[in-house]
Amino acid sequence: MGTSGRGRVFLVGAGPGDPGLLTLRAAEVLESAEVLLYDALASDAIVAFAPATCERIYVGKRAGDHAMPQDEIERLAIERARAGSRVVRLKGGDPFIFGRGGEEAQALAAAGVPFEIVPGVSSAYAAPAYAGIPLTHREYAASFTVATGHEDPGKAVSSLDWSKLADPQRTLVLLMATANLREIANELIAHGLAPQTPVAVVQDGTRPSQRTVLGRIDSIADDVAAAKIGAPAVVVIGGVAALRTQLRWFDNGALFGKRVLITRAGEQSGEFARALLARGAQPILAPTIAIVPVDDTSDADRAIDDLASYAWLIFTSQNGVDAFFARLAAKKCDARSIGATKVAAIGERTAARLRTHGVIADLVPAEFISEEIAPEVIARSSPGNGVLLYRAQDARDVLPQMLQDAGLIITIVPAYSTVIPPDAQFAQKVSEADVLTFTSASTIRGFVALLGDIPASHAASGKCVACIGPITANAAAQAGLTVDVVAPVHTTVGLLDALELYYATRT
Repeated sequence: MGTSGRGRVFLVGAGPGDPGLLTLRAAEVLESAEVLLYDALASDAIVAFAPATCERIYVGKRAGDHAMPQDEIERLAIERARAGSRVVRLKGGDPFIFGRGGEEAQALAAAGVPFEIVPGVSSAYAAPAYAGIPLTHREYAASFTVATGHEDPGKAVSSLDWSKLADPQRTLVLLMATANLREIANELIAHGLAPQTPVAVVQDGTRPSQRTVLGRIDSIADDVAAAKIGAPAVVVIGGVAALRTQLRWFDNGALFGKRVLITRAGEQSGEFARALLARGAQPILAPTIAIVPVDDTSDADRAIDDLASYAWLIFTSQNGVDAFFARLAAKKCDARSIGATKVAAIGERTAARLRTHGVIADLVPAEFISEEIAPEVIARSSPGNGVLLYRAQDARDVLPQMLQDAGLIITIVPAYSTVIPPDAQFAQKVSEADVLTFTSASTIRGFVALLGDIPASHAASGKCVACIGPITANAAAQAGLTVDVVAPVHTTVGLLDALELYYATRT
């Protein structure tokens, strides 16, 4: 597994949970990891940055539930590094802020193992920010203090100076404090903090599961218990906590907290998932199709050899673009092979993918459907012109039929195929979702197939069904689904905009 030369350990801060807050250096290190030791607070989306070949070892620790003792974690990191591997020790938040990262670095130094510290965004300030709470404000606090609410249980006496922490002119941020919140509140009040001092407790800060309780210090322990707030949580004490009522921004969006099933192909779901997270929604990855190359590429190769004979080359999806340029590369050719042939793309995403290969589409219809592109190609062509259609093996016949009826000579190249990937947990994922999204008719077919004996209408009962466009919506209706949202702009962004509008108008 290891690389040549000495191994190295990277103590990496995963941040508070939102993958968008991962630093560029952390992402870079994760992408080259050979061994990953990760905590409970490192989200799945961040762990996924590690390559498929990386050895993943869960060493997560929560209160009373340690997957691996601390000394064993340190031993494992040293052992793997000495074997020559790039070891990433992924820790929630920042490794040097209440994460025992200092102890792990000491162990590595003592063992003579090279290491690097990659700081992370700390929940101490990120969670309050996502709850709409600034830690400093001219009218309330010119400074803040961060302390732990869970000291080393081996200490005979607390090292916290409550008389200094009970300062009404300073914001107090406590981590790992929910279990001791009542005692902490009593200590602060006993040392002079006013009983009516505002307090906010933020659970799962920066995540779609974020929950916040706002109250007073003399009753916050009861409020937190009633709301069943648990770890991980950040406690913010001081006048700034009350500003949440004005500055709340993350957890009040129409999609916040919604669990959204993504059925598109796994390799294409990443951007969609990140867009959902940015709007406060929780993506559930459940691909109902997978894109695979066709077994026989002879038709594609012949078409590429004859490109100069075609007036038009039409791509109906990003997958077709990828398949086309893969065949060009296999033949040791590049975009110059297109020559004078005009290029049409269905959808801005398809056009954008072409641009990454240095090709600017001559035609991108306003509507992202085949029925829209056909009239425009026909209007710019003469009878007898050749049209090369690069598309999925099992695509609809509407577009080629329309072009053929206008006197154009159509050549269809099956560039790729869609298959249904097995998923034993699929029905469970569907049951957990609030929203089911579909981006093509093939995702509908895969959805029905993966449900097996469960009727699609039954699985979707009580859930919002959202489709990227009318063709997909028609396929959903034929499968027995009641469609609630059809995006007027047939992109994933358009779909999310339509979903937000749907939920905003229902409140």
